[in-house]
Amino acid sequence: MYNALTYNRSLGINFNEGYLPAIKVWAPHARSLVLEVEGKGNYRLEKMPYGYWQASCNGLEPGDRYKLNLNGKNKLPDPASLSQPGGVHEASECVDLNEIRKIKGEKWDGIPLEELIIYEIHVGTFTREGTFEAIHGKLDYLESLGVNAIELMPVAQFSGNRNWGYDGVFPFAVHQSYGGAKELAKLVKACHEKGIAVILDVVYNHLGPEGNYLINFGPYLTRNYMTPWGKAINFDDMWCDGVRQYFLENALMWLRDFHIDGLRIDAIHTMRDISPVHFLRELSQNVQKLNKDAGRNHFLIAESDLNDTRVINPLNEDGYGMDSQWCDDFHHALHALTTGERKGYYIDYGSFQQMVKSFNNAYVYDGNFSEYRKKFFGTSTTNQPGEKFIVYTQNHDQVGNRMWGDRLGALVDFETLKLAAGAMFMSPFLPMIFMGEEYGEDAPFLFFTDHSNEHLAQQIRKGRKREFRDFYKKNTEPPDPQSKETFQKSKLRWNYKGVKQKELLLEFYKKCIQFRKTHKALKPGSRTNIYARKSNDENAIVLVRKYENELLVVLMNFSDKLVKEKLPEITGKNAKLLLYSAQKRWGGNADNSESPLKQYECNKYSVSLEARSIIVFLCS
Repeated sequence: MYNALTYNRSLGINFNEGYLPAIKVWAPHARSLVLEVEGKGNYRLEKMPYGYWQASCNGLEPGDRYKLNLNGKNKLPDPASLSQPGGVHEASECVDLNEIRKIKGEKWDGIPLEELIIYEIHVGTFTREGTFEAIHGKLDYLESLGVNAIELMPVAQFSGNRNWGYDGVFPFAVHQSYGGAKELAKLVKACHEKGIAVILDVVYNHLGPEGNYLINFGPYLTRNYMTPWGKAINFDDMWCDGVRQYFLENALMWLRDFHIDGLRIDAIHTMRDISPVHFLRELSQNVQKLNKDAGRNHFLIAESDLNDTRVINPLNEDGYGMDSQWCDDFHHALHALTTGERKGYYIDYGSFQQMVKSFNNAYVYDGNFSEYRKKFFGTSTTNQPGEKFIVYTQNHDQVGNRMWGDRLGALVDFETLKLAAGAMFMSPFLPMIFMGEEYGEDAPFLFFTDHSNEHLAQQIRKGRKREFRDFYKKNTEPPDPQSKETFQKSKLRWNYKGVKQKELLLEFYKKCIQFRKTHKALKPGSRTNIYARKSNDENAIVLVRKYENELLVVLMNFSDKLVKEKLPEITGKNAKLLLYSAQKRWGGNADNSESPLKQYECNKYSVSLEARSIIVFLCS
């Protein structure tokens, strides 16, 4: 097993204090390997055990450009390159990770997992400039919003200048169009100084289709398994140890050297591994060792559609040890219920009971039959604390994988937007906002690429069209991913100022986030004092959150008519109205001063709730 207590990465070119600059490359099938440095000459690497090659490189300096001459005929970029200033096909650039490591904020202890309020960002479209540096100018805004963590979509080097990031081919190199390694480190430092944690989305399930030179050096991919993007990463086939170390070192570099707080690991259900120790389990073991050594917590978040709690079970319970996971079931149940969509995978969702079940169990499918999958699916979440699940009304996948990149605001009305947000924030899980949703951003988030290979570009266009066959009419043409206009349309417009509904929605988000921070009953943790139920007429959901002496009662009306509901949970208690999305102060029609809570018998209460609204009571 790779040892996380190693204080420096070993792969690629490294400048370690007290030693000559050195290079280490994993190339088990190579016959010869030579480092060719522009303007400085060549360094011949010596073959070592287990497929590694290495050399000391006296005179090598940060900023030097170089390629690797493989077998005397192929001059290729470094698989562990930290910088590709000319793009994926050109020379690599030497970077001193020690200088990156020095860029850090003072006295940053991190944020406990259970307190996270996450904001997902695509660097290229979050600002007009599309850079790390430009995000600095939005940190005051994010701080005032109340979020305490940003999650960056992948930043590893991909082909061209615009991409979602999941086509990365140099996992160690920070993309140049965003600003490169130093600018990423500066952003992390600035976030920490604002009290904001940074989560980085990493891709360990496949490599991008253009500029993937790793396969020239060794069996990084395996033919044993296929993913939606081609061959899977080789975690369990011949020579897999070198591949595993490569990705372990990558993960630890982000946490240790860039001071990033956590990793979101993309689509782990496509990471095939039948080794005695699954790669994710080994990663968790290493991160836990790193945490002990560093004296602060780093966390791992899995994207998984398996509904398998083995992913989030601790290591001592034979789990993979992931700290949390994205919960698509909550999103799908909420989306289908609020929009009425039932096509594709939404065929499995849409009932009030499923929304109730997700509030109670996170998973809608926990061993029951899935019509979409045509099988019994999922496992029980009993005893899993709330912070093990991250929920959202939107994210890059659920917006960007729609043909037109429709945000929820393009599909539902203003009242429903507030209801959906309230449902997310009042849930017993960790909330995540997709950039711009907090003020009802108008711009779509489309799928975009910038590949130089026209044949590849055409294949991507065809693939996108196939992907939408369950959702749209035949022969409908999606926006061209290769068009720069598609990318430009996806940039946030930041056009909320002076627009009443947008300003009100933003304030509504701020209020909900404030409640998450100030009311202990809204913290995740044990779910023993939480339950949801359907209303008597099955048009609304009652959610009860309790912590010690604090009781919150939430009623959510997902129907298009007024709901009157008796609330035995409030019987005999003093109930203070905390939030009612239908009031005029939030852009609704209900009076601001008149309480919708009425006494119908001695100490017994009922509430009249406007269509598509949420109300929250604090009881004592």
